[in-house]
Amino acid sequence: MASFTAEQRNDIRTRYQRVDTSNVADVLDTLGYMDQGLSPDFLPYPHTAGRIAGWAYTIRGQMTPYELGGDAEKMKACQGLSEGDISVWSGDGHGICYFGELIAIGMKERGCLGALVDGGVRDVRWIGAQNFPVYARYRTPVQSIGRWKVTGCQVPVYMRGATTPLVQVNPGDFILADEDGAIVIPQAVVEQVLAEAEALTQKEETIRAELQKGLTLAEALAEYGHV
Repeated sequence: MASFTAEQRNDIRTRYQRVDTSNVADVLDTLGYMDQGLSPDFLPYPHTAGRIAGWAYTIRGQMTPYELGGDAEKMKACQGLSEGDISVWSGDGHGICYFGELIAIGMKERGCLGALVDGGVRDVRWIGAQNFPVYARYRTPVQSIGRWKVTGCQVPVYMRGATTPLVQVNPGDFILADEDGAIVIPQAVVEQVLAEAEALTQKEETIRAELQKGLTLAEALAEYGHV
């Protein structure tokens, strides 16, 4: 697996912020990674949250009854977050939130840039006020305490997929989400996918400029091919 310095991590993350998930998805297809898109159920909370781009820090949990009073393992897991991470929450939670405003504040304090949640969140308005973008499958007022516990972090996890039931996310994979949805870029091809997505982005920008100058769509397709 690739290993990046802090400077490289930041450079890669910054560059990914300038490409779209659609172009990344097309590049992944050409490389044989056909099932990296996540379920369309993942939506931004609040709807104005904007895009997320960062390195996957995985957190896993499961439904299990326990006494009220807090989830120490959740707090411990969040303490491991670092600059440039996206917290990726997985598990079998149903109808409950995995975290709310206070956990979001704690994650942001650690340098975490957002969250991807295969489950629910709450305190959406207040999370939005923190400028902490979250993509989740649903929102709910019901807390996880007494119902759902964190059982591990920085382990491979599974998230609901777009073209396959589940997509594996490994610690250190790259997470990108925007208006079109969310996608997972395996760490082993992060740099290759980025370079090719940047080239495809530049090609699209050229085509848009030519279309504005009067080039027809048929002429554009004949000159530049399918994009």
